[in-house]
Amino acid sequence: MEAVSYTAQWTAAARAVESERPGDAMFQDRFARDLAAPRGFELLDKYGGGGLIPFIAIRTKYLDDSIQALLEDSGIRQVVLVAAGMDTRAFRLAWPLGTTVYEVDHGGLIEEKRARLAALGAEPTVERREVSADLATQWLPALHGAGFDPELPTLWVAEGLMFFLTEEQASHLLGVLGSVSAPGSRLAVDFASRALLRSPFSRAFLAGLREDGTPWLFGTDEPEEFLAGTGWKVRELREPGEPGAGEGRWPYEVQPRDRRGVARSWLVRAEFSGR
Repeated sequence: MEAVSYTAQWTAAARAVESERPGDAMFQDRFARDLAAPRGFELLDKYGGGGLIPFIAIRTKYLDDSIQALLEDSGIRQVVLVAAGMDTRAFRLAWPLGTTVYEVDHGGLIEEKRARLAALGAEPTVERREVSADLATQWLPALHGAGFDPELPTLWVAEGLMFFLTEEQASHLLGVLGSVSAPGSRLAVDFASRALLRSPFSRAFLAGLREDGTPWLFGTDEPEEFLAGTGWKVRELREPGEPGAGEGRWPYEVQPRDRRGVARSWLVRAEFSGR
């Protein structure tokens, strides 16, 4: 599989580790181990320090809960998983009747994922539509071609994506999402802090990503301001280890927000505030 799919593989491996945790797993993804091949566990061993495995588990659970809460609260029935990777939410979550989930990613990954899930006998629990597209190009026509309706409010889910973009690319992508977001649209997303990308504790992890051609490029210490500049208003912001975001499962103490220079990860729910 292509280098751009490495992150999908080790993310699936981390989800498999959490799913197989005895007694207190935060979620169950019975497909994750098969979707992590061929290099997911090797890469997880390479990158796995610094809280990576608990972070992916907490992020997965937080976004699972966000999807279900936002759909229930808003009545949204159109969901787009941006750079879906080996995500299996369309196969493992309980979805409201009438929901359609669009999974956007490059064609090679989508084809491989389809083949593996078919071999496992996996059946989606929601109307699921694949969208083969490169986010670095004009990808909205492919989304429209799959049936996406910009006149309907949308829940956009961008998990584990923003780190790999430059700040300009991240801002542009969020603006693109806003350009086809009807009033009431929501966003569930995660970011790294700028301080995390500079932290000596992250150095080995970030060096490994660079070696494999998937460097982390962007972080923000002010996610509210960054999102506001792209048309999105933060409605909920959590850090791993806080209530509602893996409290009791994060191996580090959550630092006060006003303490500067702290390496952080942000878990965010936002609402579209206008084009």
